[in-house]
Amino acid sequence: MPVHQKRRDDELTQPFFTSNGFLTVRQEFPNMTTGLKILFVVLLFVGPFVLAALIANALKLKAYANRLSVIFLTLFLGLSPFIWTVANGGSVWDEFRLGIDLAGGTNLVYQVDRGKADQADKVINNNAMDSLVTSVNKRLNPSGTEQVTVRQVGADRIEVIIPGADPEVVAAQKRAMTRLGSLEFAIVAEPLRHAELIEEAQASSGSDVRNADGKIVAGWRKVALAKDSETEEKDVAGQGFPTRQTEDGRTEVLLVFEGESERVTGQYLINSSSSFDQQGRPAVSFRFNTKGAKLFGDLTQKYTPQQGNPESHLAVLLDGFVHSAPSINEPITGGSGEITGSFTIAEVNELVGVLNAGALEIPLDQTPISEYTISPLLGSDIQEKGKNALIWASIAVVVFMAMYYLVAGLIADFCLLLNIVLVLGTMVFINATFTLPGLAGLVLTIGMAVDANVLIFERIREERMKGSSLRMAIHNGFDRAFTTIIDANVTTLLTALFLYLIGTDQVKGFAVTLFIGIIMSMFTALYVGRTVFEICEQKRWITDLKMFQWVKSANWNFVSHQKFTVVLSGLVIIIGLVAFGSRGAENLDIDFTGGTMVSFEFDDEAEADGNGFTPEYIKAQLADTELGNTISVDQLTIQDESGELMDGKYFRLRTKETNTDKVHQIVTQTFGDDLKKVTMEYTAPEQIVAAAEDEDTVIEFADGYRSAITFSSELSPAAAVDGLMQALAEIKSDGEGEAATPKYEKPEELIAVKGTAGSGMSASTGAVERYSEVQLSVAPAIEQEDFSIALGTMQEKMASSPTFEEVNSFGSAVASEMQQLAIVAMLASLAAIVMYIWFRFQHLTFGLAAVVALVHDVFIVLGCVALASILSDGPIGKALQFDDFRINLPMIAAFLTIIGYSLNDTIVVFDRIREVRGKNPTITKDIVNTSLNQTLSRTLLTSLTTFMVVGILYVWGGEGIHGFAFCLLIGVIAGTYSSIYVASPILLWLMNRKKSGAPV
Repeated sequence: MPVHQKRRDDELTQPFFTSNGFLTVRQEFPNMTTGLKILFVVLLFVGPFVLAALIANALKLKAYANRLSVIFLTLFLGLSPFIWTVANGGSVWDEFRLGIDLAGGTNLVYQVDRGKADQADKVINNNAMDSLVTSVNKRLNPSGTEQVTVRQVGADRIEVIIPGADPEVVAAQKRAMTRLGSLEFAIVAEPLRHAELIEEAQASSGSDVRNADGKIVAGWRKVALAKDSETEEKDVAGQGFPTRQTEDGRTEVLLVFEGESERVTGQYLINSSSSFDQQGRPAVSFRFNTKGAKLFGDLTQKYTPQQGNPESHLAVLLDGFVHSAPSINEPITGGSGEITGSFTIAEVNELVGVLNAGALEIPLDQTPISEYTISPLLGSDIQEKGKNALIWASIAVVVFMAMYYLVAGLIADFCLLLNIVLVLGTMVFINATFTLPGLAGLVLTIGMAVDANVLIFERIREERMKGSSLRMAIHNGFDRAFTTIIDANVTTLLTALFLYLIGTDQVKGFAVTLFIGIIMSMFTALYVGRTVFEICEQKRWITDLKMFQWVKSANWNFVSHQKFTVVLSGLVIIIGLVAFGSRGAENLDIDFTGGTMVSFEFDDEAEADGNGFTPEYIKAQLADTELGNTISVDQLTIQDESGELMDGKYFRLRTKETNTDKVHQIVTQTFGDDLKKVTMEYTAPEQIVAAAEDEDTVIEFADGYRSAITFSSELSPAAAVDGLMQALAEIKSDGEGEAATPKYEKPEELIAVKGTAGSGMSASTGAVERYSEVQLSVAPAIEQEDFSIALGTMQEKMASSPTFEEVNSFGSAVASEMQQLAIVAMLASLAAIVMYIWFRFQHLTFGLAAVVALVHDVFIVLGCVALASILSDGPIGKALQFDDFRINLPMIAAFLTIIGYSLNDTIVVFDRIREVRGKNPTITKDIVNTSLNQTLSRTLLTSLTTFMVVGILYVWGGEGIHGFAFCLLIGVIAGTYSSIYVASPILLWLMNRKKSGAPV
């Protein structure tokens, strides 16, 4: 089990691991034998080449064999995940991981482990919780495509929502999120070098040895357990190390730690990856930054074998447990190495993901406070509307292309179909999660992918009008459209790249989808489309390309309207931004504001009208209250006392309202006696007397008080603590009126709970614990009389009002740190766009004009969202299907899509300006007008197909994608307008604002 420097030949050995760095549990199908699996792989990589050669020979076009091979290989790869599943007896639909909105998922709430946090001197505040949320998000959703939600709940809890409810997947994610993720290297104590430390440590019953300054210089650390074992330890301590046995039979090894500034920890890691050691066993490769490499080199240099001293051992600690302790044979100065320790591939993958995400700022309790299976966020009717709209929008694009461009349109439809297969196959391969807005974005990709085909076809039309032969027209059409398509898409790819590298996890998911969609659309349009056209022409299957031309050659003076359009744009933007500003926080949905969440249960005897208790029923009942339509409701499924799943009457409500008492009151008044009540009985508080033999006594609660609580129905320990905290909060100081303040400011730090009866007594590790009886203990800081009063208040409240097992505030789904990163990502992508366009068009003004158009479009859409929300209750708003739109994560994806669309439109026009301009040092009004007229057909046709898709989604897609579609609808209009009346006139003004026309 050596730790050694990374060898070059090791870097070439890569094990198979999932894209997100964690173990992804997939269903194993027994149908395929090993021989069939090998045959499948052979056919996958050999079949396309054989098929291409046969077709090329049959067509007598051997020169196209290689191009056909590439096309068939990509097609086979795109279809391979689905073929594999079907061949193993599964369904194609098994490969799609649906998001929470379509398939529901698992909802977990975890609490910070205050005991461990105190031991590590960690302060629990908003900054620490923000960092915790970020770290957990990185672990569970590193690629941004998993659609996992992580947010702060209350002062010391986090909520995690995982799409789907596969128990094995959830268990793997639980392990990933609760591991501390700390990595450290230390030296195993040696009798010759560390005799005094060993003697002092053996004489002490504590874990650590400290120097005169109170700093840890040595400590006993437990040996890690072997995989899937609760007793067997890894083979670490059998090398003559100083060890001792704990009361629970675990082995501890004595380690020596360097000074705080010299300790080698995971904070210096650049990255880690899975690999294999020299014996072919799974291992973890790591690489430090410059400082970490120096510290690591100094440590191994200090303990390099010397004459007269035995060889030293370097202990590898993961989460505080010793996993291996290899000997140090030479200084490791390269800053990289391997960690071995009898790992499995699954353990390595999980560990790599945890290390790359970074250690948790504060430790989490491994047992969740609550765990529910939640129903899909969108009802079946809404889902059906959305799916139908997606299907009809796709059909509309295909039919339009076939009808307008005839044979060329059919070829374009083939390319679009291949594009969909490749995008879906890639998304499945990277284990992406599909949500309804995500699927809508995929359909929108189809509409936007038409743009490349339209550009090519319009170029072919121009060549035919010049008298070129069909072969030459196809050749020139693709060649001349190539540069435009590349420029337009590379700028969008740069946006996707920066959004992925810098942006939030939610934005990363969009960036991945955008990147895949662009690459596939370029491949299918430029490579596949050209190959099909050339083959059809050479085989004389097509002798002419007839197509409709609704937009004839025009000679409109667009630039002459420049002043009017500037005033119009400015007026619309100002009105929109004023409307946006007037709404304030009402512009934002719960995703960004946070609010209050309550969990409640309806009584078994309660009955609802119509279809029973559903999220829709609860929303309808609360619609006329002060909560209005700012709420979301999840239907929960939990386990009863016998372990059976129970659903139907458990719900969690979220609202933007931040006053928890107000929310509690409104829900209670609305549903009254229909809500379930849980009563309690308690014993008189008795003083806690610490005793050495009493293992259950928590030392800091010695001389405090405790009481035994009995509930009429099982509750979580957290519910008992929350109830006592609320009761203690009502006990005021000696002041009167407004001068009275809560006597106990942080009661959560003064309360401990322990289950004594109920199903939680036999709950497995990591499972939610619910009890019918608990023991509540309080620290000595809480007076006995106050404890008694609080218990009485608790009892009275539970007897008189419904039981809300959870009443808490929750934070934004996007942590504040991540919101700042998103802004940085946007600014960086805009800078990249300016630089690329400057490079390609040899003028900074082209980039600046494009960015002005982008900002214009975003402001227009932002203002329209606010205006539509204000008008939603009026006759105009109802006629146009306006809603009280609030900006949420899907709408942010829509804004990013608008940026890509607008940029694409603008680059096409700029490319034609460059072509028409030729070597002219200036840009004139005539050049701009000519370019706009020449590209007008393409501009309007692309806008029409995209508008057609988005229009169908908006009108018939249902509330699940209504806001998303509205933003895109306005964005398409604004993007088309800005490419004609904003970007080009701005470019003209910037280029000619100096009489000399000198370059900027």
